[in-house]
Amino acid sequence: MAMRPRCRDDTGAVTVEAAISLGALVAVLALVLGGIAAVTDQLRCTDAAREAVRLAARGDTDAARRAVAVIAPTGASLELVRDADGLTAVVRSAPVSGLLPVVRIEGTAFAVTEPGVEPAAPIPAGPSP
Repeated sequence: MAMRPRCRDDTGAVTVEAAISLGALVAVLALVLGGIAAVTDQLRCTDAAREAVRLAARGDTDAARRAVAVIAPTGASLELVRDADGLTAVVRSAPVSGLLPVVRIEGTAFAVTEPGVEPAAPIPAGPSP
C-alpha cells in the first residue's frame, strides 16, 4: 500500500501570507501617521506657547488664552508661570486628539516682561476657551 502525502499542494498559502503582510503594512502605516500627527501637534504647541508668552509679557493674558485656543491643538491647556524677571508659557496637549493616550505633548516658551507691565497672576493649567 502506497502512502499518500498529507499535503497535496500549497493552495491558499499565498492568500494567508498576503493577509498577514497587509495587516502588518496597515499597522506600520498607522504608526507612521500617528507619529507625523504628534510632531505636528508638538510644533503647534510650541508656536502657541511662543505667541501666548509674547502677549502675556505685554500684559494681555486674555489675548494669550485666545491665541492658544486658535493655534494649539483642540483641548490644549495654557499655564503661565511668573519668574523673577520673566514669564514662561507652557502649552500641553494630548496628541492626535487623544488617540495616543500614553504620550503628552508640551510646548514651552520664555519672555522677559516689558517695563511698566503689571505682573500678571499665574494662569493655572486648564483648557483654553
